Amino acid sequence: MRTYTYEVGDIVTLKKQHPCGSKEWEILRVGADFRLKCLGCGHQIMIARRLVEKNARDLRKKA
Repeated sequence: MRTYTYEVGDIVTLKKQHPCGSKEWEILRVGADFRLKCLGCGHQIMIARRLVEKNARDLRKKA
């Protein structure tokens, strides 16, 4: 399992895609829960850190 250092502004690619078809999410908040914004449709969700860590496939750092 990969261990990433998650920061606000990073783009994370998850295993399953959102109903809009995108797998990429921007991190808006970091803590015990993450707030993620879908890069396909802009939908925002709150999700537990352990679920993000479990389902993350790739991480692109902010520019």
